[in-house]
Amino acid sequence: MTFRSETSTVPPIVLNDGNVIPQLGFGVFQVPADDAFPAVTTALEVGYRSIDTAAIYGNEEGTGRAIRQSGLPRDEIYVTTKLWNSEQGYDATLRAFDASLARLGLDYLDLYLIHWPVAAAGRFIDTFRAFQTLKSQGRVRSIGVSNFTVANLQRLIAETGEIPVVNQVELHPRLAQRELREFHAANAIATEAWSPLGQGTVLGDRTITAVAAEVGRTPAQVIIRWHLQLGNIVIPKSVTPSRIAENFDVFGFELTPAQMNAITALDSGSRIGPDPDEFTFGLID
Repeated sequence: MTFRSETSTVPPIVLNDGNVIPQLGFGVFQVPADDAFPAVTTALEVGYRSIDTAAIYGNEEGTGRAIRQSGLPRDEIYVTTKLWNSEQGYDATLRAFDASLARLGLDYLDLYLIHWPVAAAGRFIDTFRAFQTLKSQGRVRSIGVSNFTVANLQRLIAETGEIPVVNQVELHPRLAQRELREFHAANAIATEAWSPLGQGTVLGDRTITAVAAEVGRTPAQVIIRWHLQLGNIVIPKSVTPSRIAENFDVFGFELTPAQMNAITALDSGSRIGPDPDEFTFGLID
């Protein structure tokens, strides 16, 4: 399966359950609720066919309305949302899923993710078991995680008997996540990058701007292309129509091995977001 639009064919990533996700999607992290509808509408018009939101973003309603009013068949749009920390636990997860689906106004999800492991709470195993129930009911097609470490993944797989299809993590040239990506590859877990542009902090890097000049593209396009050639699923976000279109126009060129290596060499292990081992925000004991 490929995901075709009038402007491009987005490469497919086949997940370990046999389902397919577009390699390039549109994220709505930090997109205000009032801006979600026009931003997602623009993204779908540009050609994006994968939309990534989360309960904590507060914009599921506007995101879902844009999807429903797009005129596109539902099975042509890949929809992801995430379970927030305070809703972890078997029964709470089932209730939270119902609430997210209602806000989106959809009959099913393509992908449901545990937003953070909050491992200290000891609930992500029961949470994932609820995910498995939802999948068996046909209410979500694929189940995965976000911000999980290797240790979190090892425990999840051992105790639930199922490998998540995706781990969505902070990943950009200054945090290339090599060890985690290697574990993913060895266990058939797709790597999905959030904050793929480093929230803009790497756009002015001299290595990035030099490569951009060499290939006649913008720094953002170069970084997205780096992700694609690494094999990452990538979900850049913007509320500016021109940038939404720019971030999608990344299939007419390739980076050389030398250019790829130069960008990868920027990795310093620097996070913009929180450490998954320490992040417990929103947790209710």
